[in-house]
Amino acid sequence: MKYSAIVLAAGSGKRMHAGLPKQYMDLCGKPLIYYALAAFEESPVDEIVLVVNPGHIDYCQREIVERFGFHKVDRIIEGGSERSESVRNGIEAAQGDYVLIHDGARPFLSQEVIGRMMDAVQKYRAAIAAVPEKNTIKEGDSDHWVTSTLDRSRLWEIQTPQAFDRQLISEAYQRLLSEDPDCSMASLTDDAMVVEEGGRMPDGSHPRIQLIQGDYFNIKITTPEDLVFGKAILKQAKGK
Repeated sequence: MKYSAIVLAAGSGKRMHAGLPKQYMDLCGKPLIYYALAAFEESPVDEIVLVVNPGHIDYCQREIVERFGFHKVDRIIEGGSERSESVRNGIEAAQGDYVLIHDGARPFLSQEVIGRMMDAVQKYRAAIAAVPEKNTIKEGDSDHWVTSTLDRSRLWEIQTPQAFDRQLISEAYQRLLSEDPDCSMASLTDDAMVVEEGGRMPDGSHPRIQLIQGDYFNIKITTPEDLVFGKAILKQAKGK
């Protein structure tokens, strides 16, 4: 079986309040996107599909792929206006039987998590990295009044990679769009939602998605504060 890693680097990074897309921001001497690509480069996956902003293909080929010698980056393609469109473009470009879809803004992906996801997707066809929620979570209404306290023992914080049988998630996208051509891709905030809503097993049933233990260090760099945490993680990893 062949595995494809789809690395998403087509975001604008508005919450970072920087003058360039966050995937190119410096993190301890290297662009942020370097770290996710390096993790998959060192892993057993067969190929990497890098999804970038329109007009950024040549830049990423020259300044990221060639500069750092990423031999597994088989294709660089343009993303869409929404995350889900970028994912769909990546799935269509991937050649693997299974796809591991990962946010390029999560730089601290370990080989252990990649290995667990590769094993899980072959067994379950749909699996997502996650960690048990450590905080108390309350639900509120539109006026910010607490309506309930959720059972923390049943809550998981979802991460990436999210791994799927490529045919399963591809057909899920096709089914959603054929049933509702005007469906809002913006409402599909993670890849598992596509499979939850549009996926079908051979017997017609909805697929079940397995939660796989992720890593609390596998944070997403979204705001300037996250960069502070990211630098601390790298320094700890280097033993400084």
